[in-house]
Amino acid sequence: MSVLLVLLAAAAAAYVAATWRCRSPWPLARTAAWLAGVAAAAVAVAGPLTVHGDLRAHMAGHLLVGMVAPLLLVLGAPVTLVLRALPVPAARRVSRLLRAAPLRWLADPLVAVPANAAGLWLLYGTGLHGAAGHSPGWSALLAAHLLVSGYLATASVLAVDPAAHRRGVGVRAVALAGGAAAHDVLAKVLYAHPPAGVTGAEEGARLVYDGGTVVTLLTAALLWHRWYVSREAVRAAAQPAAPVAA
Repeated sequence: MSVLLVLLAAAAAAYVAATWRCRSPWPLARTAAWLAGVAAAAVAVAGPLTVHGDLRAHMAGHLLVGMVAPLLLVLGAPVTLVLRALPVPAARRVSRLLRAAPLRWLADPLVAVPANAAGLWLLYGTGLHGAAGHSPGWSALLAAHLLVSGYLATASVLAVDPAAHRRGVGVRAVALAGGAAAHDVLAKVLYAHPPAGVTGAEEGARLVYDGGTVVTLLTAALLWHRWYVSREAVRAAAQPAAPVAA
């Protein structure tokens, strides 16, 4: 876990350094969102996520590193910052990389969201969660998986950063709803059939259900807000210019 904490600290420092090199003023709110996301992930990695015998504590860490931190990191718009901070030739190379087939595939909500949900079912439905408690390396890999898969799923839905091929808002909303349903069903399965050898199973299942619902509703609200603002911008651009008074 110490390696993950170092990587998270490096991510925070690199982001702040990039804001200084940005070719245009960078919104403070985005910086605050990124740093808050890094902090949420660090708290989870350093504490509750490592508690595998208490499902309530572990699920608190799961919510932080797998849902709260990814949402905050996405709102930080790191790809946009990189493109603005790099020299133009380097930014063009990054843009070409983003258009490569593997990254386009990972940025598709019809891939990223189901993959995130499938990973959670594999982790908590097959006993792999319990195995992580006996291996620090496996526990670190678990934390990294939750953070990265959660980030990719959230980024594909909200589409804050530029993407080579962006799905329509309806497809992204359906993907979000499907992912939320899979998450809720998993919480109910954990409530009815908790993993063997853990305490706080009912409280942990309830926490992941209620907390997941809150984060999903917030994500849905942000998705709607971004769609509404973009629609109004398009409508305003289509309006004929007002005549200039003589």
